[in-house]
Amino acid sequence: MITTAIVLSALELGCIYALVAMALFLSFRVLNIADMTTDGAFTLGCAVSATMAVAGHPVLGLFAAMVSGAAAGFVTAFLQTRMGVPSILAGIITNTGLYTINLAVMGFSSNVPMLKTTTLFTMAESLFGENAPYKLITAAIITAVVCALLIAFLGTRLGLSIRATGDNPDMVRASSINTAFTITVGLCIANAMTALSGAVLAQYQKSADINLGTGMVVIGLASLIIGETLFGRGGLWTKAVAAVAGSIIYRFIIAIAMRANLPSEALKLISAIIVVLAISAPALKKGAEFQRRRYAAMLGLKKGGSQDA
Repeated sequence: MITTAIVLSALELGCIYALVAMALFLSFRVLNIADMTTDGAFTLGCAVSATMAVAGHPVLGLFAAMVSGAAAGFVTAFLQTRMGVPSILAGIITNTGLYTINLAVMGFSSNVPMLKTTTLFTMAESLFGENAPYKLITAAIITAVVCALLIAFLGTRLGLSIRATGDNPDMVRASSINTAFTITVGLCIANAMTALSGAVLAQYQKSADINLGTGMVVIGLASLIIGETLFGRGGLWTKAVAAVAGSIIYRFIIAIAMRANLPSEALKLISAIIVVLAISAPALKKGAEFQRRRYAAMLGLKKGGSQDA
């Protein structure tokens, strides 16, 4: 049975993870780059946010997490644009190095608890009251603000250059636009959003773990593709709403799976299956339509043959 608590939890987590979906929208859909830094950047955001919150600076921890995520994106972009490393390999290299950095940020501990620490959500509780859905309000406000800022940025001259770089980099170079710069800016912003998502999640669940970012690329892609499948590929606002809605739907699917007493270890497998089904849905639909037409044509030929006989 789906309870109110489960619905609220799915909405809250959906808003938080929607930042990752929007980050992948920028890197994967706009820049056409498979950024594998996502897992490490997410954990980096968790680590920085938790460390700053324990030190008594929960709000500052969110901004510090974004700066650290942007730095991770810069390293990936530098390897790709200046060192000639392929984009996927550049992300993997950065992600591998971030594991040690994340451990260092967390004091070489695999977990940072924040049970008695003031966080953004405890501050929201005192502001809105414990009877109000303060966690959902806080997560929704952060997601809405980031979403609006991203869309506004993509409408600027630099944002249009980034979009053009993903569509046709050769044409952009012919227009005397530095594609290395646009790729760097795009990856910095994408990883800043990913780190912000991790930062908010760490304060949401009052703990940071070194393995929190594992499989985050799959989760983000699942959310993004689910949204695109349902809403289609319209304008920027449609794509942004699709990313948020896809993230929320994905969390509902996970909540239903948890209610079905599936082991938590199987969630990553469920995420992978969701991504496969979402990506292959158009091809499966086209294949089913082709088989239907083929069957109808064969049936027509059989009827025609029997009438001739």
